[in-house]
Amino acid sequence: MPKVKTNRVKYPEGWELIEPTLRELQAKMREAENESHDGKRKCEALWPIFKIAHQKSRYIFDLYHRRKEISKELFEFCMDQGYADRNLIAKWKKPGYERLCCLRCMQPRDHNFATTCVCRVPKNLREEEVIECVHCGCRGCASGD
Repeated sequence: MPKVKTNRVKYPEGWELIEPTLRELQAKMREAENESHDGKRKCEALWPIFKIAHQKSRYIFDLYHRRKEISKELFEFCMDQGYADRNLIAKWKKPGYERLCCLRCMQPRDHNFATTCVCRVPKNLREEEVIECVHCGCRGCASGD
């Protein structure tokens, strides 16, 4: 007889401390997904979703790596359950990528002339004062800013 799969998830110790914040961000994500796209460009409709996904990942990253308030087990649980982006957090650990907004901004295949996004250029080297990334709406995520 086959095993019966259940949806019961065993939450690690400390989950009750971060759960309210993650639930709040999840609710904001649902609102952003259901928001009307009238009058917006195609790319602008996704900007709030990218922003909230970045907030969730940064929250978990800061709790584990900066403040050391959660355990490795809880950190890994959050990664496995999809509360944070594992690849984005891996980039934040590397020098020069501490403030990276999304992974698409550093992929050369997504940009003209096979370079990175304009938001990755430090502010003192930019010709224009105010710019926005086409992919995520970021206004500058270079670590030299």
